[in-house]
Amino acid sequence: MALRSKLIAGNWKMNGLRAPGLALARDIAARAAAGSPACDLLVCPPATLVILVGEAIAGSGIALGGQDCHPKENGACTGDVSAEMLKDAGCSHVILGHSERRSGCGETDATVNAKVAAAWRAGLTAVVCVGETRAEREAGLATAVVSAQLSGSLPAGATADNLVVAYEPVWAIGTGLTPTLDDIAAIHAVMRTALPPQTRMLYGGSVNPGNAREILSLGDVDGALVGGASLKADDFWAIAEACR
Repeated sequence: MALRSKLIAGNWKMNGLRAPGLALARDIAARAAAGSPACDLLVCPPATLVILVGEAIAGSGIALGGQDCHPKENGACTGDVSAEMLKDAGCSHVILGHSERRSGCGETDATVNAKVAAAWRAGLTAVVCVGETRAEREAGLATAVVSAQLSGSLPAGATADNLVVAYEPVWAIGTGLTPTLDDIAAIHAVMRTALPPQTRMLYGGSVNPGNAREILSLGDVDGALVGGASLKADDFWAIAEACR
């Protein structure tokens, strides 16, 4: 079986104006150009910066992604961005089903499923997020919740080429808390059995330079979806280097 290359993805969320966003993108691109990264790299800036960041990282080998897309190709959907628009702007990936959209925007598994189908329609790789709340973990439901989200969020046709899955326990996002290594390994092992062979699986949730190496050393963890630490070039690069 071929080894899965690791992927470090930066989710900038709703952060970044033109000048600091471009400076961050150029810094990361310069580091990638100066030496072969230890992994594949992906940056997902806010929609206002997608084209500018794409130009800043051109030729660096860093992939570009969006943070969400609408299920429709076009239409009267004020404020939304279609998968085709992201593809046209230079994206190869799009994050879908992030817990902040599931909880803050009321997205259901069915909604995520439709968006994943749209991403594939446009030729994008979907980075699909799943994860349990603190209450669900304490009730012993983490495995059941993640399994149900995977089942409901993925349309037929998933392959290792069009799908990346990120396990992000809701209670660990932006809190500084992380599950134990055993807990991370256990959820990834369950996901592995439910996904197409060789699908890359990431861990997300307060990943930082201090904990990245031990998390990335787990056999089924194929990389990280990084939030706050992706806004600092030093931290993002240190996490990428931890893949060595």
